Formats: sequence, C-alpha cells, structure tokens
Amino acid sequence: MGQTRFIVAGNFIDGTGIDVRRNVFLAIKDSIITAIGPAADLPCKDGAAIDDLKHCTIVPALVDCSVSLSRSPSMDRKVRLSIEKAGLAKKSALAARHIGYCLSHGVLGVAESDDSIGLVEHIQEVMDHGSIIDIRSAGSDFLRIVYSGNLYDGEAKNPRLNREDLWSTLQQRGNKKAVVAANGHKLVQEAIEAGCDVIEQGYAMGQDNLRKMADKDVLWIPSLLMAKNGLDGAGSGGDVSCRFSMRYVAPGKADPAAETFWKKMLAEQLDQLRLARKLGVKTAVGTGAGSVGILHGESVVEEMKLFIRAGYSLEEAIRCASDNGAVFFGMENLGALTVGRKATFLVVRGTKQLLPRKLSYLENIYVDGAPSKSFYMEN
Repeated sequence: MGQTRFIVAGNFIDGTGIDVRRNVFLAIKDSIITAIGPAADLPCKDGAAIDDLKHCTIVPALVDCSVSLSRSPSMDRKVRLSIEKAGLAKKSALAARHIGYCLSHGVLGVAESDDSIGLVEHIQEVMDHGSIIDIRSAGSDFLRIVYSGNLYDGEAKNPRLNREDLWSTLQQRGNKKAVVAANGHKLVQEAIEAGCDVIEQGYAMGQDNLRKMADKDVLWIPSLLMAKNGLDGAGSGGDVSCRFSMRYVAPGKADPAAETFWKKMLAEQLDQLRLARKLGVKTAVGTGAGSVGILHGESVVEEMKLFIRAGYSLEEAIRCASDNGAVFFGMENLGALTVGRKATFLVVRGTKQLLPRKLSYLENIYVDGAPSKSFYMEN
C-alpha cells in the first residue's frame, strides 16, 4: 500500500456539473481519490507528501467523442488526399502526432470514428505514451453509422443506407453501443426509433426529436464546431478555417451563399442545444477532429466555448467535455473527480475566469495521482 498524497488546489471543478469549489484538498492513495474537503481541514501528518497548487485550478481530463486520428485537418486538398491513399505506417505516424496534440491539450480520451484498417490497435502497440490516452474505436468498441448525406443537403433526403438496413444493423450490433450521425427531422427520428444510443450532429432535427432523446436517454454530440468553421471559412476573411489557431490559415475569396447557410446552421444548432439543456438531454463534446480545419486536441476547448455560448455554465460544459463522454464510452480511468475515482486531472494556472481558454495552456497533467512524464515529453 502506497503513501497518501495530498493535493491542495485554489479552485476545483470536479466534472459533475456543480459549481467550482475554492481552496480544496484531495487525498490520493494508490491512484484513487480517497477524500475531498476544505483545505483548512487538511488531515495530513508531518512528513506527508503535499503538492501545493493553490495558484491553480484542477479540472478532469477531457474526452473528445468524435475524432479521426489518421485524417489530416490540413486546408491543402493534396495533403488530405495523400494521407487517404497512404499505407498503415504513414497513417500511424500521423495518428501518433495527433495523439500527441491531444495529450498536450489535456484530451486523454478519444473515440476514433473510423478505424477500418485496424489503426488503433497498431498505434497502441508502438506508442510510448499510448497507455495514458484511452482510445475507443468504431468497429472494435462501438458501432458508428453515417446515416445522413452531406449537411448541405438540408434535410439530407438521401441517407447512406436505407431505413431497413439501419434497423437490421442496429438489431445485430450485440452489446455494442451505436452512434448514428444523422441530420434532419426524418432521419434523426428514424435513428432514434431504430434504437441508437447516440445522435451525432443532429442538425435541423427539431424539438420533437430532442424530447424523444430526453425520454429515451439518447446522448447527443452536436458537432457545433463544424458549422462554426464553415461560417468562418465562408466569411469576409476568405477561405480560412480554425481562426483560433495559426497552424491552418489559407487566404481565399468569400462565399456569400455558404456564409448564409452556415450562419443559419450554427444559429439553429445553438438554439437546439439551449433547448436540449432545458429538456435534460445528455450532451457530450465531439469535435470531428481530422475534418478540414478542425484540429486534434485544441478543438475541444473551442467546442466548449460554443456550449457556453448556448447557455451552459463553465462547469456544465466541462462535464460535457469529460464525464459524459467517459461514462458513455466506458473510460473507467477518466471522468468526474469524486471519491473512489482515479486521480487523473488537468492543472491550469489561474482562476475559473480564465477558463476554458487556459485549457490550451496547461500547467500540468496528473495521471493516477502523480505528474505525467508523457506530458513533459510532449511539451
């Protein structure tokens, strides 16, 4: 049995959605949180290990519920096509780089949306820090179905497969949870009626479907950043994606029609998310990282900002970006920071008022109650 380690934090957000707590201690033994209380009541004895983080805020590790690790978010179409045609070795190298980006930004859990070549198993075998990033992959760990066509199709009247095939696929999924990417009232309704566990995207699905999701406890991953990036790229600044990052910027001409479309989509999706919060629909952050201009790791913070824009408190947005996804995908070492759970969390210098922006500039990452060596290697 190991020695108890004490962490003292100036601010503590536990990932359950409750308000931030100030001046808190965590007691950790054998990687598990054994006690949480006011710092003034710290029960440690002389000689006990104490990490003084009174100048910092502690939050749970982040989870991105929709990524493509082997796809490049580059604005350059030639680069994207080259990666799509590449073999396992090249895709694995790119995925390893993207996992490093996730780690640097505190994203310790990801759900890989497309693993048709067995990429996840391969990179977990060869990566030094693969063990601290919890990767769940479509096909192996859960079922993901793309049921809608391109979002530009509005109601997306031409699904990727027909209603009968959707029902048949979901009936034969066994114990795997099913994520269905669908847009428009009709297709989302069909996915819910067929028994899906998650709706991804859900643009233009309407209030009735949100109420059904609340009743059936169907998780929603709204993919807001897709519309925000579309709007940014179509506006007066030209063909620009990811204004929050300098890694992918490309000049071009404005597209007024696309700007109108994406402005409408983003506004409607934010309205739907506001209603989902009121109705009690469980929501989670999934960025679609690997899509054009949507970067691995740092996009989670941008998606959280949009949740807050839709009326979620910071604490609620952090729950959506951590515990909700961790619980759904069975990431047992991640999620809310409560007694009996693993002591894996992010350390941010500063107060609540600096979040979520400061999540892109982490002070430290603790894994199983101790600072992560892998985080220092990436930074």
